[in-house]
Amino acid sequence: MEKKVINTNEAPSAIGPYSQAISCNNLLFISGQLPISPLNGEFAGDDIKTQTEQSLKNLCAILNECGLNTKMVLKTTVFLQNMADFAKMNEVYTEYFGCESPARSCVEVAKLPKGALVEIEAIACLPA
Repeated sequence: MEKKVINTNEAPSAIGPYSQAISCNNLLFISGQLPISPLNGEFAGDDIKTQTEQSLKNLCAILNECGLNTKMVLKTTVFLQNMADFAKMNEVYTEYFGCESPARSCVEVAKLPKGALVEIEAIACLPA
C-alpha cells in the first residue's frame, strides 16, 4: 500500500486537519470541496449555482494535479444545505460530468463549514 498526500495551490488549502486529497494504490480520495476561491479565500458567490461551480472547479484542480479529469471519477458525495437547491446544483454538476456521471449520493445537512451552500467530495481511479 502506497499512501501519498496530494496538494495543489489551484484549490483552496484545507481549513482543518486534513489533506486536499490522498492517493492510495489506484484510488484518489478527494476531500469535500467548499466553494472557496483559491485566489482570495472567499466564497465565489452566494447562490447555489455559483457555489457548485466553484466547488467543482476546486475538485477538478485536484484531479488535474494528478493528471486526471472528471471521466476518472467513480463516486461523488454532494452535501447540500437545502435540498430545494437539488435541481440547480444538478444543472451545474451535469456540465462537469455529462452523460457519464459517476455514482453519487446527495444529502441535505444542517450546516456546512463557513456557511457554504454545497460541498462535494469524490473518489477517482488512478492509472495503473
